[in-house]
Formats: sequence, structure tokens, C-alpha cells
Amino acid sequence: MDIRNMQAIDVHSHYGNHARGINEKIDGFLSADLEKIGTYQKLANIKCSIVSPLSAFLPRGRGDAVAGNVLSESLVNGLKSFLFWVVINPLEPETYKQAEIMLKLPGCAGIKIHPEEHRYPIKDFGYKIFEFAEKNNAIIETHSGDPNSMPCDFVPFADAFPCVKVILSHLGCNFQGDPDGEQVTAIQKSKSVNLYTDTSNFQILFPNILEWGVKEIGAERILFGTDCPLYFSPMIRARVDKAEISDEDKEKILYRNAVNLFKNIPDLGASEEKVSFV
Repeated sequence: MDIRNMQAIDVHSHYGNHARGINEKIDGFLSADLEKIGTYQKLANIKCSIVSPLSAFLPRGRGDAVAGNVLSESLVNGLKSFLFWVVINPLEPETYKQAEIMLKLPGCAGIKIHPEEHRYPIKDFGYKIFEFAEKNNAIIETHSGDPNSMPCDFVPFADAFPCVKVILSHLGCNFQGDPDGEQVTAIQKSKSVNLYTDTSNFQILFPNILEWGVKEIGAERILFGTDCPLYFSPMIRARVDKAEISDEDKEKILYRNAVNLFKNIPDLGASEEKVSFV
């Protein structure tokens, strides 16, 4: 089977308006509703995307996670080609109450956190977040690679809560310019086997980074993510398709790891159904 014909699971995607407020034209380019995300899915042969609303994070320090979670429940829950992350912001305590309810919904994949956009150090809030995730049997997906969320800062919490699976997003992302980004280092340092990373980073396009990551931590620890619409999904997909790794490893990254990790990923063998957008 040609690897390009293999449907992928995108574990890291977004929808909504990119309201960073620095450049209006760029914000427009990086915005997309669910129908547009569906177009990107077709271009990149993506079966299912796990999304979170950009409005929950932006503008930086002023995103409304509570309203964003309500939006995801109303727009995303029940759609055939989407699951959603419920966003927890420890500075918005109500998000814990929302998560406790929404994690029981069939369309909710787990918990999304973003210490950078919400402006809190994971060192100060990690224990409570991980404790909550363990209690609710939830996967965590987090931004990583910036001052409030350096990957190695997650290791003590991951080791203290070995049942909590964590995706340290953005393989290669590091605000200091280190091509390692610490995601690989954190996975290697952890005493448990509960840390993963994903491909949702522009540095994944650099030669050899994905291949190096597979060599260092194994394809089993890397999931396919696009950070769409901040990046062009087919571009990230092509990087995996053309990587100098085995087809077996590509299969693991594109969908097998996600199927093994998430209990509610749609069956890749199911017949295609038309996506209905709310």
C-alpha cells in the first residue's frame, strides 16, 4: 500500500479565529472554521482531527477557555471527522468543572493545556493538572518548548502520575533555538513510558529532525499533528510520507499510535461518510 493512501489521525489541530492582534492580515491567513479544516483534511488524507478552539488561547493572556469549551461541545461533539480537546486553564477554575463533565462525552479526546498562552508556569500548576487527569483517566496534550512549558519541566509530574499519558507537542520546538527542543530529552529522562511528542511544528520540516527523533525515542512515541490552521496540513503530511524511515514507522506516526492511545478514534476501515458541519 502506498503510504500516501493511508488515512491519518491529526491529534493536534485548531479551529476559529487567530486573534493574536499583531498583524490583521496574518491573523486572517491563520484562521479557519470547521468546514475549512475539513478541506485541509481531504488535502492531507486525514480521517479525524482532534481540535481545540483558538478563542480559548488568544489573544495571549485573554483567551476565554470557558467559552471555548462550550463552543467545542456545541460545534464539534458528534461530528464524524472530529474529536475535541477540553481546555483546562488553572487560572480559570471553572474549566476543571467543565472538563469533569465533558471528558465523559463521546467526542472528547482528553485535556488540552497551554501554559504559554494562558501565562502560567507548569512548574506551579502541573501537580494539580496531572492529579485531575489521573482522577478522570484523561490524556493531556500540551504546548511545549517555551519558558512556561519546557518539556523537561513535565518529567517530575509524568513520573509521579505514570498512568497519565502526555503529548509534549511540537517536536523540535525550543524558544532558545535548540533543535532538540527538549521533547526527546524529556521522553528519555522520564522513568515512565507515558510521554509522547507530535509533528506539529515548523522545525519538523528541517532535514533529519524527524528521522533523528525516530532513532532516539522510537516511532511509538511520535504522533501526527499539524497545528492546523497555523500550518498547512498537507505540508506536514508530506514530511512524514517522505521521511527516511520505514513504512511501518510512518504507519505508527500517522495513525497507529493514536488508535492505540485514544479510546474513541474512529475506525479507519469504516466507509466514508459526508461530514455535516453545524
